[in-house]
Amino acid sequence: MDEPKELQPKQRKGKPRVIFPFTEAGLGHIMPLMALADKFEELYGDRVEVVRSNFFSETGDEGLKAFEEMLCNTVVRANKSALFGFFMTFSMDFWGVQISTGATMRHCKAGARKRGIAHMEELAPDLVVSTHWATNYYAEHLDPKPLTAMYCPDAEMNPLFCYDCDLAMVSTDTGFEAARKKYSHRFNENNLRRVPYIIRNEAFNLPRDKRELRRRLGIPEDKFTVLLAEGGYGIGKMEEICEIVLERDLPVTIIPVCGKNTELYEKSLTLKSAGKTTFVPVSFTERMLEYEAASDLFCGKSGANIIAETCFFGVPQIITHYATNIEQHIGEYYIETVGSALKIFDAEKTVNQIEEYLSDPAKLEPYRMAAESQRGNYGTEESVKLLFELLAERFPSIRREGDEPPSGK
Repeated sequence: MDEPKELQPKQRKGKPRVIFPFTEAGLGHIMPLMALADKFEELYGDRVEVVRSNFFSETGDEGLKAFEEMLCNTVVRANKSALFGFFMTFSMDFWGVQISTGATMRHCKAGARKRGIAHMEELAPDLVVSTHWATNYYAEHLDPKPLTAMYCPDAEMNPLFCYDCDLAMVSTDTGFEAARKKYSHRFNENNLRRVPYIIRNEAFNLPRDKRELRRRLGIPEDKFTVLLAEGGYGIGKMEEICEIVLERDLPVTIIPVCGKNTELYEKSLTLKSAGKTTFVPVSFTERMLEYEAASDLFCGKSGANIIAETCFFGVPQIITHYATNIEQHIGEYYIETVGSALKIFDAEKTVNQIEEYLSDPAKLEPYRMAAESQRGNYGTEESVKLLFELLAERFPSIRREGDEPPSGK
């Protein structure tokens, strides 16, 4: 392994420095931040210094790596045990913002709080943009404090996302209203904004023609296509659903995306079709957007990223489980408010529903139309303009004639 690099506090010269710190605790945190960093650099990279930071791993500090590993293990454990996941998020709500955040930082991994603050200081930010509460916490504890902003990819903001920052952004009306109501002392019209859902920028460049996408992916062009995913760690009902589909030999293309769960992927490779089912197991892939856009139906847990992205492509969802009440809020939003999803927590009943859509595709159409209706509520530019305005208030020299201000709530 390479020697950890020495990072020293950066002396402020020239352009304001904007830090996008990545945290390995689920793709729902990573993908929106990547989209924000890319769009920010595209629009304003000639005026600011954009820094993408693998925050917990880039220095080689064992304490920071252990803290990030703890975050990952917590996500995995919640997916394996909904009881643990719901207890964890219930506890956050019960103890509130300050106690939940402070206790997690001070007691989960000894010394990680001090190391995290020290590393954030080394990065010398003028603005820290986070999609995970931990990096926002570190930035808030610097002296002098940089500007801070957070984007919450979930349908509602859990207490850790309601910790102090200069600008909080959320993408649902229900989440916006709930945050204003529950944390009226914390949020106002200036520090909480409703923004379009932050989807990866390349989503807008994909063709709408599913046949073309399927040709690219090497799967049948005319066969009903079902995508299965259970987040980056691949923990859920996916394996059981695949086995039932294969046992019944349904005339579908079924694509289980196993993510970083190599054990599940290797086991999936041993499963065989009797003839009618096209079975395409996939490990962690950079082509996830293409698989989503090529599908007719998604089945899996209600992670913020995967449900929002499939909705963008007009793909209905069968939600097969919730790991936490955060995911329950996401699921209920797409079931009750958007109308693109239904909840079936039993694997055999999920396959029964797939069979029903095969025999009568018209039954899926209302869900497809509901998903399609949301396509206008996506994009990164509005959020990036808000971030730029926040930074320009402190560094007015970065403004230029013709800059378009953000709009909306």
